[in-house]
Amino acid sequence: MDLMEAMRQRHSVRRYTDKPIPEDALHALREEIAACSRESGLRIQLIIDEPRAFSGRMAHYGSFSGVKNYLALVGRKGPDLEERCGYYGERLVLLAQQLGLSSCWVALTYRKVPDALEIAPGEKLAAVIALGCGETQGVPHRSKPAGEVSNLGADSPEWFRAGVEAALLAPTAMNQQKFTLTREGNRVSAKAGLGFYTKMDLGIVKYHFELGAGRENFKWA
Repeated sequence: MDLMEAMRQRHSVRRYTDKPIPEDALHALREEIAACSRESGLRIQLIIDEPRAFSGRMAHYGSFSGVKNYLALVGRKGPDLEERCGYYGERLVLLAQQLGLSSCWVALTYRKVPDALEIAPGEKLAAVIALGCGETQGVPHRSKPAGEVSNLGADSPEWFRAGVEAALLAPTAMNQQKFTLTREGNRVSAKAGLGFYTKMDLGIVKYHFELGAGRENFKWA
């Protein structure tokens, strides 16, 4: 499937089977992780067969089960860390969907396992992404009207409409969708609202918008 189809089909999955991730999928993921880490300056880590992070009370509260594989989004502390994690993490999430895997963004309901991760002084584990073979394919989230998150109008170009529609498919913390996309000519500004993890959500939203709108059609303001 292409990235747009992956975006439409991908939904959060919290329950996983014991089926291991196929070797060819692991190879593709590792190659893309290396590329994303180079481009972003993050230290993204793929943790395989490690059930402890999702074995505590918080994971039970989050309704997770069977999670043994996950991506750890680690980077140097700074004002743009969460946005970068969102952007490049979602790039990996959509690749996972293309590879036939399920996923779920996780911000709080996991346990940090120090001996499974590499976190240098000055770095932070911003979030993890559960990966694996899901028991189900998940269900679509409810979206706000386009007019609540953008200045989309009847005279807006098709690329902006497509970008906003793609942005509304982006996973956001607690399905908040607290972001605003504003177009002036071929320039688009993206702003995060107030709330938990909205900066990370913004990175995810921006990646979706770029895929929908086409990066050749606009510039970020």
